[in-house]
Amino acid sequence: MLLVVTYLVFFRLSKALNAFSLGEQEAQHIGISIESAKNRIIIFSSIAVGATVAFNGIIGFVGLVVPHILRITGSYNHRFLIPAAALGGGLLLSLSDLAARTLVAPAEIPVGIITALAGAPVFLFILLQQKHTFR
Repeated sequence: MLLVVTYLVFFRLSKALNAFSLGEQEAQHIGISIESAKNRIIIFSSIAVGATVAFNGIIGFVGLVVPHILRITGSYNHRFLIPAAALGGGLLLSLSDLAARTLVAPAEIPVGIITALAGAPVFLFILLQQKHTFR
């Protein structure tokens, strides 16, 4: 239930998130209450991440790589990104679990290894991309 509430809050904040993509000054010119929006984003993202990790363990944290993968594909509209990331995160973890159970059947690979193999290259790509951006 907690994750549903945070999902709905973020979906309602999609206009503010899109405006923040332009920068804080531009968002303020559009009419977004900067401090209020930032506080809600920080509070509800902390709740969402904490609840996900509490319910699913550390492998749920790797599902956070999905929004970055979606952004790499070129989509920046949060009205699309929020539901796509929710579905994509679930799909990534389900496929990781499936791979962990079937790759070396009848044995089972720890699912954390599969998610790390999926998430590490994406995080490295993001780090390298940001390193070149800030030069």
